[in-house]
Amino acid sequence: MGRYVDINVDSGESFGRYKLGLDEEVFKYVTSANIACGFHAGDPNVMRRTVRLAKSLGVAVGAHPGFPDLMGFGRRAMEVKREELVNYIIYQVGALQAFARAEGLELQHVKPHGALYNMAWVREDYAEAIAEALSLINPKLILVAPKGSKMEEAALRKGVRVAHEFFLDRNYLPDGRLVPRGRPDAVIKDVKAAVSRALEVLDKGVVRAVDGSEFEVEVHTICVHGDTPHAVEMAKELRKALEEAGFTVAPMKVFL
Repeated sequence: MGRYVDINVDSGESFGRYKLGLDEEVFKYVTSANIACGFHAGDPNVMRRTVRLAKSLGVAVGAHPGFPDLMGFGRRAMEVKREELVNYIIYQVGALQAFARAEGLELQHVKPHGALYNMAWVREDYAEAIAEALSLINPKLILVAPKGSKMEEAALRKGVRVAHEFFLDRNYLPDGRLVPRGRPDAVIKDVKAAVSRALEVLDKGVVRAVDGSEFEVEVHTICVHGDTPHAVEMAKELRKALEEAGFTVAPMKVFL
């Protein structure tokens, strides 16, 4: 098998009259879409519209569930019981699954959003809740998670496939986690630097942290944040660079 890689984007994050992100443009260059499910962003109209857009451009669809935190865009840590979190995930994934089926599609994957993703990265109870929810809904769903995370461990115990994710536009700490968004060096805004780093990571299998140290990674999918400055340019340049480097850019379900 040749070298495959997926490009995913967080999307469908508009709400009512409020527009966020440039899905119509970014979707031209990505292969998988993580669609907000109404808890941290999105609403029923936005969800269906985003699924339709993805279908029209051949982009695979996945659910992007988060904490019930519209005001904080799902980026505030929340304490919830394990059973409650299982139900939150089932509720959100189930809603997007219904919209996907209404358009003749099936969900490919699930990627937790924001604070939920970061907390489940290291918290076993949250990771287990996510894995349990996926196994109950559809064990064929792919969980997007960092390699070595509690999410990956919990998913594998449940027989759920995992796509290891690398963030194109985010810096990393020495322990392999993301630099907190409150820090000025959290987000990479230089398109060329971000794309160059992604190619290096795929080639060498290591990420250089902000302190200069390195840690090993395995990458199946690269995330471009739809609300990041220059998101469209980043997605476009990343897709071009990957294809020029000999990668086949395809939805993760094609090669996992």
